[in-house]
Amino acid sequence: MTVEFRLLGEIGASVGGRFVEVGSAKGRCLLAVLLVEVNHPVSVDGLVDRLWGGLRVPRRPAAVVQSYISRLRRGLAPAAGVRILRLPGGYKLAADAHTVDLHRFRDLTRDARAARRDELAEALYERALALWQGEPFGGLDVPWLNVVRAELVGELHAALLDLADVRLRSGGHAALLADLTTRAGQHPLDERVAGQLMLALHRSGRSADALAHYDGLRRRLAEEMGTDPGGPLRALHRRIVAADPAPAPAHPPVRAAGTPVPRQLPSAPRLFAGRAAELAFLTSTLGRHVDAGTTVVVSALGGTGGIGKTWLALHWAHRNLDLFPDGQLFVNLRGFDPLGAPVPPEAVVRGFLDALGVEPAAVPVEPAAQFGLYRSLVTGRRVLIVLDNARDSAQVVPLLPGSPTCAVLVTSRRRLTGLTANHGAFAADLDRLPDAEARSLLVRRLGRERVEAEPAAVAELLDCCAGLPLALGVTAARAAAHPDFPLATLGAELRDAAHRLDALDVGELTADVRSVLACSRSALDPEPARVFALLGVAPGPDLGLPAAASLCALPVARCRRVLRELEEMHLVQQHVPERYRMHDLVRLYAAERSRRDLAPDDREAALRRLVDCYTRTAHQGDRLLEPHRPPIELSPRVEGCAEVRFADADAAAAWFAAETPCLVAAQQAAADRAWHAEVWRLTWVLHTVRSRQGRFHDLIDGWRVALAAARELDALGPQIQAHRHLGTAHTRIRRHQLGYQHLGQALALAELAGDLRNQAHSHHSLTAHWEFLGDYARALGHATAALRLYRELDDPVAEARALNQAGWEHAMLGEHGDALACCERALALNREHRDRDGEAATLDSLGYIAHQTGRHAVAADHLQEALTVSRRVGNTYLEADVLEHLGGARAAVGDHAGARAAWQRAVELCHAQRRTADAERVRGRLTGLDGPAPAAEHRG
Repeated sequence: MTVEFRLLGEIGASVGGRFVEVGSAKGRCLLAVLLVEVNHPVSVDGLVDRLWGGLRVPRRPAAVVQSYISRLRRGLAPAAGVRILRLPGGYKLAADAHTVDLHRFRDLTRDARAARRDELAEALYERALALWQGEPFGGLDVPWLNVVRAELVGELHAALLDLADVRLRSGGHAALLADLTTRAGQHPLDERVAGQLMLALHRSGRSADALAHYDGLRRRLAEEMGTDPGGPLRALHRRIVAADPAPAPAHPPVRAAGTPVPRQLPSAPRLFAGRAAELAFLTSTLGRHVDAGTTVVVSALGGTGGIGKTWLALHWAHRNLDLFPDGQLFVNLRGFDPLGAPVPPEAVVRGFLDALGVEPAAVPVEPAAQFGLYRSLVTGRRVLIVLDNARDSAQVVPLLPGSPTCAVLVTSRRRLTGLTANHGAFAADLDRLPDAEARSLLVRRLGRERVEAEPAAVAELLDCCAGLPLALGVTAARAAAHPDFPLATLGAELRDAAHRLDALDVGELTADVRSVLACSRSALDPEPARVFALLGVAPGPDLGLPAAASLCALPVARCRRVLRELEEMHLVQQHVPERYRMHDLVRLYAAERSRRDLAPDDREAALRRLVDCYTRTAHQGDRLLEPHRPPIELSPRVEGCAEVRFADADAAAAWFAAETPCLVAAQQAAADRAWHAEVWRLTWVLHTVRSRQGRFHDLIDGWRVALAAARELDALGPQIQAHRHLGTAHTRIRRHQLGYQHLGQALALAELAGDLRNQAHSHHSLTAHWEFLGDYARALGHATAALRLYRELDDPVAEARALNQAGWEHAMLGEHGDALACCERALALNREHRDRDGEAATLDSLGYIAHQTGRHAVAADHLQEALTVSRRVGNTYLEADVLEHLGGARAAVGDHAGARAAWQRAVELCHAQRRTADAERVRGRLTGLDGPAPAAEHRG
């Protein structure tokens, strides 16, 4: 049975001529929402928002909506071709749109405007206007319907004006006079209505009345708006004054007859690849834009130059043309064009009016009127508007339509915060292409056979292009131009970072990575431009805010503001709060700018401030992590350094976790410049963190450089420390010969200098060396020597650590009574002096001793406490040892599940610390878990 839906009046539906009961006011409102959006899904959240407007929402709104839907389904069940479909997250009313009077009205008015003959246009307008039976939606007072109602009333007014123009052209001025007089009274400032009334009066022989109406309108515009009548109305006034017998209408037909639907999109990118997540984002916003509410939906794609914003926008738009049957408008706003200034919105709207079929004579003179006409023409039409390469929000806002049926897609190198804050835009920033997607792009350009033939060269190309689509495109173009050349040749050219941007230059401004980035940089004010150049000096992978402030010699708050400007331009990324990084190629360009824009002394001063910030902050953090470690002497503070202050040890540990790669890079930069004191200090401040995490290979790299620096400084104490730490680290990774050489050198130098403290430290380190080799007697000898020296130096914290080491060696020799006595005394000293690392190590020793003497419950208690303390201080190296011993204690009492959990975690930690032999030993214990548990070996 046929169905008809009414929205232009009381909301209703009839099936086969019989009225359908749709229930309460909310039920009618729900039907109206689904009919306005017929054949388009509406989310449940969207329905709830439109039905209740955020006020007095029921406790279970989704269930209430479902009950209304069920009632509508029952009422519409007899209607052929009408279904209310349940979709993921929402509903859709599927029906022929022409069964809804609102959509018939819009289709008829669109056809009327495109009609080639006035007779046909008049008939179509009359059919459209006959559909109106009263106020849309029957006066329901619902916020969403109120907005749509206002739009529909505007569309009705436009249709009446269009029909009046048609009838005026056909000589129907006399019959129109009454209606036009009434309409002019209802719209006293509408110049188009005024022009129609003046023309009808003049043609009816009442020119004096026409001129009087013009004078009244002119005075009212001056008093209320401070403006004069527009150019078309003034021209009509002059014609009437000159007694022109047949002047043209003040506002000629807006759209030319037979104007095609605008299809302004450039061609789709042929080699597009990847961006699945970003395409899904666009589909979820623009693709379902009718769910978003009553305002036009805007999606803004941001990202640095060459990241592929335009390609993504065009690819998505071409894939979704069916969503916008009324056309697509496109403009390159040239916000960052090297060849010209940004295109003003006034120039853009004039082009849009041309595309929408507006006759040149009908274009208003004033820009405000042009924008108004543009918005009127797209009202109620499903149009996609692509605004590419916007300079800022101000360039975009005047071009936003007012109709919820339209969607706007904006691209910009600047983050358009104004669009997001003031117009509810959905924003997405594009990042580098993942390697898989970047490789796919090369395959599409060069062919799979060529790409797969040189996997190593392709990997290098991908690494050098760093996921920047423009760089990948340039690289692919160069490779395609020489199909017989191996890709390795191009890879070798790109390999040199100092000339990589040269290799990505193909001689065209829009296809040159350096030129594209230069356009972004040229848009900066002087201070952000200087900060951008200074960021090119920084050696690390990213920068924390205090480090950036030190680098730039700016107060932290001011530096944050400047970095925000660079972030808005997508020249930096704030990838975590108050940490900033650059895309690899942007970073190369920043380094170029630093060499071009900054004097050598300025670059060196910036790096010294940064190194001083890292050294001072890390030294303070190390003192919190290991308060019993004797501090080192720092050089005087460098002016402009912004040192971080930590609240506690946890804050210091978090800072080290984030900054360690930057500290390492700063140390290398200092070494390259022969800043020997800074090199040694940076190694020193990293020692505690690296030791606790078992990063002995990193310790070796750092102390090797520090030893060379100490020799250049001719500083004996730093040389002794470097040898000792190198010896310990080599021993830990079982390079025993190298370890012994360094430890022996440390002890010899300490004895030569008469340095008792470094002698004691060297003996302590030699204890661990001989323990690793299984010579526990020799290890005990060094532990005893260290203990004697620490007591002579009156250093109870170091004495406790030596006592624990001696106790462990006694235990390894089976002398459990002596071992227990040493370790109990050590634990008392640890707790008295709050040495958490020492406490954890001693508890581990006591747990092992208890386990070996059959006191397994006591062993488990000690070891569990050792585990807690080692985790509290972040000592993952010791944690792995404790877990191995704890697993043994649990296995001894039959707790195989507990033992398995402990040993599995110990294996994970050993692998993370590159302790392969230790991991294999613990894995062997896991394998033999159901048999007798073997005794634990020495620590390490």
